[in-house]
Amino acid sequence: MSLGTAATRTTNPLLLALLIAASAYVVATHRSSAPWARSYSAFAKLAFAVLLIRLVFAVALGSPIPGTHVLLTLPEIPLPHWAQGIRLGGEVTAEALVFAAYDGLKLATLLICVGAANALASPSRLLKSLPGALYETGVAVVVALTFAPHLIADVQRLRAARRLRGRPDRGVRGLLQVGLPVLEGALERSVALAAAMEARGYGRTADVPARIRRTTAALTLGGLLGVCAGTYGLLTAEGGSYGAPLLLAGIVAALAGLRLGGRRSPRTRYRPDPWGPRAWLVTGSGVAVAALLTLASSRAPEALHPGVVPLTAPTLPLWPAASILLALLPAFVVPREHS
Repeated sequence: MSLGTAATRTTNPLLLALLIAASAYVVATHRSSAPWARSYSAFAKLAFAVLLIRLVFAVALGSPIPGTHVLLTLPEIPLPHWAQGIRLGGEVTAEALVFAAYDGLKLATLLICVGAANALASPSRLLKSLPGALYETGVAVVVALTFAPHLIADVQRLRAARRLRGRPDRGVRGLLQVGLPVLEGALERSVALAAAMEARGYGRTADVPARIRRTTAALTLGGLLGVCAGTYGLLTAEGGSYGAPLLLAGIVAALAGLRLGGRRSPRTRYRPDPWGPRAWLVTGSGVAVAALLTLASSRAPEALHPGVVPLTAPTLPLWPAASILLALLPAFVVPREHS
């Protein structure tokens, strides 16, 4: 996720390609055979589609970037006066296409880095790490993740049984006759699960003073607002000065609110997932890449944001490129059996 933050700090295609290569290498070396591990290819396809759509929009709708290298001229459709500033067709310049490619590649890199996080992170381990204040949400997600495969298996089993009996399994009639048994089985499992959870003490709450409840709500809500505002500041060029402090303050306030909120839900944790030196190295490598590229964007903006007017070939800045190589650290410090 820190690599995605780093991708928002540059439009240099060489640095973005390095970020994609680093995340792809870590995924290739540590991706497991779990179902969620196959999401990386879906994110890569989505990133390619976003890049292609950005280029199509630049060709069809034009670009505010001035250019002198005209590649082709499309028939221009006249628009009413209230649509001034927008055009359909017209001249397509190399400068506009290059600017659109840089902009689309930045978003595509962000999507690929998020896809790497989805492919490597285990949902069950993430749910086990939820704080006590969110344990009801965690239970709901666990139930959903557990029941979804059963529902799919029930649908496949019932459709196969209907085909063996020569009955239709498609269309509205087939859907109704397959859906009702599936719904009945899901309700039976839900009632059985609810009884088992009640017998094990789920839903217990402790008495918490009103002062702590109000403090918890204020810290959590204020922290989430700070996280949103800080993230927006990091994603924009103008908010680089206030984005990081606001994001850090929001995270601290939200964590404090979740810590206080956990007092309302007394529970024990079976085999807690340890956070050891390897976890610190993985997290630190990503944070270091994001911090160094953020620093480079303020110290050498011309290297991280190559110009398109006039057209110039992008250059590879050495120390920002070397900082991206830190993203390869998880591939070497984390054993494959723990991925």
